[in-house]
Amino acid sequence: MYAISLGDDGAELRPLESWHAEEFLAHLDRGREFVGQYIAFGSRETDADSARALLLRYARQRAEDSGGLHGIWLSGTLVGGVLFRTFDAARGTCEVGCWLEPAAIGRGLVTRAIRVLLDWAFDERGIHRAEWHAASGNKASIAVARSLGMTRDAVLRESHPHRGTRHDIEIWSVLAPEWHAARARGGY
Repeated sequence: MYAISLGDDGAELRPLESWHAEEFLAHLDRGREFVGQYIAFGSRETDADSARALLLRYARQRAEDSGGLHGIWLSGTLVGGVLFRTFDAARGTCEVGCWLEPAAIGRGLVTRAIRVLLDWAFDERGIHRAEWHAASGNKASIAVARSLGMTRDAVLRESHPHRGTRHDIEIWSVLAPEWHAARARGGY
């Protein structure tokens, strides 16, 4: 399968497939508490079978053209990922997201990987609007949205119950013309 280089630091973006289940589970275990601060992604995957089931769900979404999951490897180790949580080519919209284990923080991996997804979505698939949803307290996630040139569209106050707390969710977006203009200026 393909691997897309994310820079000179040995980082790669690859599709996450069902045969990655054990590696994916080990990665989830390394980052479970950190990732789980704001999102439930991977919280129910506690053995190889449940990890494989999640990967198969996203493989079905990719086959149905409604989502997709990609891993970020750093020097051969799976350290995080990015996804199309939703993808609707007919409406021209998608939602992108991410997760990362603590050992990989601060390297710009998510920003670089999301740029690859957005380039593909806007250039190849004709997506018009890409969204990013983040809990207001998740400063790192909001920083990624800003670094991608996204605009904060709304705050959904206390709309996301997670671990006994109701979190505000910020909706950020970038439109295809904005993305293309920024890229032409050398911004992305």
